[in-house]
Formats: sequence, C-alpha cells, structure tokens
Amino acid sequence: MAAWRRPQAGDLLAEARRAFREEFGAEPELAVSAPGRVNLIGEHTDYNQGLVLPMALDLVTVLVGSPRADGLVSLLTTSEDADEPRRLQFPLPTAQRSLEPGTPHWANYVKGVIQHYPDSGAVTARAQVCQRAEHSFAGVPCGIMDQLIALLAQKGHALLIDCRSLETSLVPLLDPKLAVLITNSNVRHSLGSSEYPLRRRQCEEVARALGKDSLREVQLEELEAGRELVSKEGFQRARHVVGEIRRTAQAAAALNRGDYKAFGRLMVESHNSLRDDYEVSCPELDQLVQAALSVPGVYGSRMTGGGFGGCTVTLLEASATAQAMQHIQEQYNGTATFYLSQAADGAKVLHW
Repeated sequence: MAAWRRPQAGDLLAEARRAFREEFGAEPELAVSAPGRVNLIGEHTDYNQGLVLPMALDLVTVLVGSPRADGLVSLLTTSEDADEPRRLQFPLPTAQRSLEPGTPHWANYVKGVIQHYPDSGAVTARAQVCQRAEHSFAGVPCGIMDQLIALLAQKGHALLIDCRSLETSLVPLLDPKLAVLITNSNVRHSLGSSEYPLRRRQCEEVARALGKDSLREVQLEELEAGRELVSKEGFQRARHVVGEIRRTAQAAAALNRGDYKAFGRLMVESHNSLRDDYEVSCPELDQLVQAALSVPGVYGSRMTGGGFGGCTVTLLEASATAQAMQHIQEQYNGTATFYLSQAADGAKVLHW
C-alpha cells in the first residue's frame, strides 16, 4: 500500500520562502494558499450549467511574492511535476501588449489570470476570470466548479454550486464519524485529452437539437421524447448529464439530513452512469470502486474528475478507513495512493 504524508501548509510555506530568498535575495512580502478539491457528485455537469457538489481539501498550493516597480513579472515553481523551464520572466500586459500562452505550460495558468484579472471585481467575477484564463491560456474548456470551490469553500462543509446562476449553498460535512477517502489510480489514459472536448460538443449538440440553451433545461422525459432527434451516443451522453443533475440535488438534500446511505447509493448510480452512458471511466477506476464497495462501513464510491484515470472518491465510516485502504490495495492490480481529507477552507492570505 502506498503510504502518503500530507504536507502541512507551514512546511510548504517554509519551502516557498526558501526558494524565493535563493532566487531573489529577499524575503517575500505576501503569502497565500488555495486548496485542491474533490467533487463528491455532479460529474460533467458544470459545463452543462448543472449542479455540482465539491469540497475543498486540506491539500494546498502556496504562493509567495513581492511587488516590483520595473513592470516585469518573474515566476519560479518548485513543483517537481512542472515542465521546463521552472523559471521565467515577462513584462506585465498593457493596453498595447497582451500576454500569450506558450511554454512552459505550468505558467499559462498564472499568465492567463494576470492577463484577465483587471476585469475582476466580486467573488464570482474572480472565479470567472480564472475560468477564462484556463480556457484561453491553458486550453481547457472547463466549467466554473474548481474556481468557485477554491474561493468559497468553508471548513466542515461541501458546496452545492449552481453552474447556471452561480448561486452556492453550504452543505454540512461535519460528522466526526464520517470520512472521505480519495484513491488515486495512478493511471492516466491518453484518451482523456481528446474525449473531454468531444463530450462537451456532444452535449451542446443535443441541447440544440432539443431547442434548449443547455442540458440544464432538459428533463429526462423531454430527452426520451426527443430521442429520434439525436444520435444514440448523444442520447446516452445527455442521459448521464440530465440524470446527474437530478442526483446531485438529491445528494445535497441527503447530506443535509445526514442520510449517508442515500448519499452513497447516489454516488454508485453516478459512477455507473459515467461508466455506461458517458463512457469516461476505465477498468482501473471500476476496479477501485468495486473494491471499495465490498468493504463494510463504505456508503458509496465513484470515479471523480474528468475520467480515463485519476481518482475515485469514497464516503465511509471513519472507523473503516484502515480496512478500506488495505482491501482496496489488495484487490487493485496497480499501486494506489490514498488521501484522507476533511472538508477544508478556501483560498486565504497566510501573510501580508
């Protein structure tokens, strides 16, 4: 079983400060952090203006920096996974000069936010700026979920997000007897990069065929009635999305009333739909889910994220976590990595 130690925010901050001192010869004036997230349910619904239910993780990215007066931006990453170069410098955008995406790829996320950030104001506007940066600089046609959960998360709660209205509501996830286990399959199939935009196009085509702006406006009965207007594959994709939006609303209600068994059943239904109708799962994810579901104390398990590899998320009794991790690894053909996390806070200033 692959062991994993959660890096503490303080450790990351110390590492970031050390790297800054070595690179720039001074102490940074600002330190901020932003969390990772896991989506509990509501997969491939965000770009269809649907509902999602993520929670922030106590796994964070830390950024430190200082203002400079010469109009330049210098970036340095300490991530071992980042492509080269790990350092770069460029001028701030002006009315006459815009930033452009390029290499290294990791810097495109930062450059995109710098380019678009002057347009931001309110919290949801800042989330949209970061989404726009990901679209135009990172080349990922993502929804708004990641940005909103990073900004608005509160400790001890998941966040129900309406991706059409951008309204949010906190959903309690405070029960100390409950645990959220994230299992990384440590595989990534190359299909993911091409299939994600294809799924998005298929959803848009079905919505247009049914005379709707998005699949959020489609009911299952309407989809069934319009089955002859769309391809078989398009129908399946839309059936997942329309059903998943309904499941997410039901799941938030179940969590609000503390009905973990109902929540777990909806997680399993979500996984089966992603596997069969949306066709974004893979054998490794299916194997992890089935292994988790055979452990006493597990309420539900599903793939999470874009699919074709990556992670599963499992809701279970906290007392069952050690047994679950051991059993999943014994049943899994690969090497899994496990992450246990509480629902955490969103982005914050650590030092100013």
